[in-house]
Amino acid sequence: QAPIKATCEDMSCKTGFPEDVHSAVVSRSVHGGQPLLNVRFRSCDGNKKIHFGSSEPEDFRVGEDGVVYAERSFQLSAEPTEFVVSAQDKETQEEWQMRVKLTPEPTFTGASEKVQKKIEDIIFPWQQYKHSSPLKRQKRDWVIPPINLPENSRGPFPQELVRIRSDRDKSLSLRYSVTGPGADQPPTGIFIINPISGQLSVTKPLDREQIASFHLRAHAVDVNGNQVENPIDIVINVIDMNDNRPEFLHQVWNGTVPEGSKPGTYVMTVTAIDADDPNAQNGMLRYRILSQAPSSPSPNMFTINNETGDIITVAAGLDREKVQQYTLIIQATDMEGNPTYGLSNTATAVITVTDVNDNPPEFTAMTFYGEVPENRVDVIVANLTVTDKDQPHTPAWNAMYRMTGGDPTGRFTILTDPNSNDGLVTVVKPIDFETNRMFVLTVAAENQVPLAKGIQHPPQSTATVSITVIDVNESPYFVPNPKLVRQEEGLLAGSMLTTFTAQDPDRYMQQTSLRYSKLSDPANWLKIDPINGQITTTAVLDRESIYVQNNMYNATFLASDSGIPPMSGTGTLQIYLLDINDNAPQVNPKEATTCETVQPNAINITAVDPDIDPNAGPFAFELPDTPASIKRNWTIVRISGDHAQLSLRIRFLEAGIYDVPIVITDSGNPHASSTSVLKVKVCQCDINGDCTDVDRIVGAGLGTGAIIAILLCIIILLILVLMFVVWMKRRDKERQAKQLLIDPEDDVRDNILKYDEEGGGEEDQDYDLSQLQQPDTVEPDAIKPVGIRRLDERPIHAEPQYPVRSAAPHPGDIGDFINEGLKAADNDPTAPPYDSLLVFDYEGSGSTAGSLSSLNSSSSGGEQDYDYLNDWGPRFKKLADMYGGGDD
Repeated sequence: QAPIKATCEDMSCKTGFPEDVHSAVVSRSVHGGQPLLNVRFRSCDGNKKIHFGSSEPEDFRVGEDGVVYAERSFQLSAEPTEFVVSAQDKETQEEWQMRVKLTPEPTFTGASEKVQKKIEDIIFPWQQYKHSSPLKRQKRDWVIPPINLPENSRGPFPQELVRIRSDRDKSLSLRYSVTGPGADQPPTGIFIINPISGQLSVTKPLDREQIASFHLRAHAVDVNGNQVENPIDIVINVIDMNDNRPEFLHQVWNGTVPEGSKPGTYVMTVTAIDADDPNAQNGMLRYRILSQAPSSPSPNMFTINNETGDIITVAAGLDREKVQQYTLIIQATDMEGNPTYGLSNTATAVITVTDVNDNPPEFTAMTFYGEVPENRVDVIVANLTVTDKDQPHTPAWNAMYRMTGGDPTGRFTILTDPNSNDGLVTVVKPIDFETNRMFVLTVAAENQVPLAKGIQHPPQSTATVSITVIDVNESPYFVPNPKLVRQEEGLLAGSMLTTFTAQDPDRYMQQTSLRYSKLSDPANWLKIDPINGQITTTAVLDRESIYVQNNMYNATFLASDSGIPPMSGTGTLQIYLLDINDNAPQVNPKEATTCETVQPNAINITAVDPDIDPNAGPFAFELPDTPASIKRNWTIVRISGDHAQLSLRIRFLEAGIYDVPIVITDSGNPHASSTSVLKVKVCQCDINGDCTDVDRIVGAGLGTGAIIAILLCIIILLILVLMFVVWMKRRDKERQAKQLLIDPEDDVRDNILKYDEEGGGEEDQDYDLSQLQQPDTVEPDAIKPVGIRRLDERPIHAEPQYPVRSAAPHPGDIGDFINEGLKAADNDPTAPPYDSLLVFDYEGSGSTAGSLSSLNSSSSGGEQDYDYLNDWGPRFKKLADMYGGGDD
């Protein structure tokens, strides 16, 4: 059976459209891109590549899946619209055609009214049954045209839309289902189908602004799930309702328009959008102006295109100086502006009137005045003020000033103050009061941009500026400056050189005559008479001086007036010194070296003359006649005008230093000559002509610089030695100052102080110690007469206030007394610099103990033997010599 079935199916399959004419009902308003219907094409060979086309490509387009789309937006007429859909095999170029008829849907009376359409039967292709029964064409209502459903329907829900069935449901038990967005895909559950009856229903209101159309696919299967029919596409178009107000893109719109604009000048465009269908009346907007503020000079200065939203001017008289800004309230209404059924919204349009140059600058006065001191520059002498009604700080307001007369030499300029717009008359070249005492300038003011066309005012404003020049005390000036004087050098001191005077430019001031003084004279050669400016020399002018550069000597003089304030000017005197033959030529170098033998022994010398031509070279060189040994031993030959060669005349000359006088004469008139001594060192030489003996180095002698350096070193060395000796002597004096001022041979207190014994030795134990406690109770026997005194004795001065101990003895009395005495001695100006001797030598005024220096070895213990002191070491050698030395 399988082969037979295959044969039957092959015989029954026919490639092409299943019908010759396809009818569909669509909405009256069609918008671009809207799907209209789906055409079916049967291809027996599934590998064929079919291309669909339309006879009206500017209106309709067929996709590769067979869906017909509107190419543009238009309104269907009451009569059906027909066009042809073609299908072409891309490989075989075989073509099939089908005519499509579009009928506009009837007008709805309400949003909840059901859409009832008769579903047209679609005839299946012929099918071949068993037993070779004849072919039979049958019709079926499986193909459904697009369904149009109004949005915002009030129900009741679910609302039935259409019934889907197959003509095979008479013999089979079928199950129907739908798939696609809105059914089993998000948003799910909007459309449902009865699986038994095939009734398609909508479950809730639709919103065209969210989804404008739904594309579903219907399926028919048997109870076993086997596909009975091929899936069919169902297009559900949501019909728009006027449920959205227009919305402006901006709540406030800003625009500009130049003042003085003619009627019909474009200003700006406002735009509003409506979420409803723009191809239907629900989305067709109209604009109008509700109000204008201010209403001057006319309440209707602007109008708006009700379809495009373009705002233009309709009246003349826009003047920024009177009204700078207009505010318009704009309304947008849908339903083509129907005030009864349309929805509306408003926005604000702010129109700024921009400035144009319709007002020229005008001077506030016809004449302006100013004054300026002479010789001053960069000084503002007058402020020119103007008024301009245009917007400040714009090219139509900014003023430019120019002078039209009164300043032929360009001594003034006019700058514009960017803040105030004033004209600043400024002096740019010095003005001389003696030449011009007043200027009368003519100035004009205009804007940076020209006046707008049609303005009746003149483009510029003019005024005059009167400027007075103030006379001030000016500096005198020398004429000429610098002054050049040509003078031969050698002019003696006291000679009159020239007269250098200055002029005072202040001809109208009462002043005394000018006074002259010297400001700069490097060589101190000149002086100037303070009254008449006569310059005389104070020294001989010398062209060869270090202060003369390129034969030119410069001196500067000062001229001062008596004005208030006093002014002064300087002048330069340039003295061009002409050369005279006042300098004799000299030999250079002063020293030379040659060999003992004739070969090689030539010495090249050069003549040097501070003078210049013609008082210099060429020079004549010769040797003097005396002493005779000069010409006998030497010969000189001139090589060029400035150079000569000295050589030995004899074959051998003993090594040594020889003074060779050379007479050099210049070419001046009269000639000047001099005898220069060339110190020649003759030495033994090798074959190369170089000296080889050491004696030449020793006998070469020292130059003046070397001798001076040696003398300076010797002097510095002597000064260092002298300073060292003085320092040693001073240090010895400082050491002696720390010792007793008496001769150490006679000083016996050294041993006493060494052991800190204030009293005598063992022989003096009977001394009355009460004298130390009350030293003031005993008066001195006598005061030593003035004469030769010991250096360590207390000098005779007013007694200082030393502390006095109380009569009652106390164990700690002696220590306190000594400490107080030490403090008093430190503050005593008569005390010697060795305080320790003072404290321990003088225990109060008039001590009965007397001076220990008055003791001698004969007064006590004369019979004792002191030879044992020699065994006590070197420290006791002095005592051993004093007491153990015998009678001497």
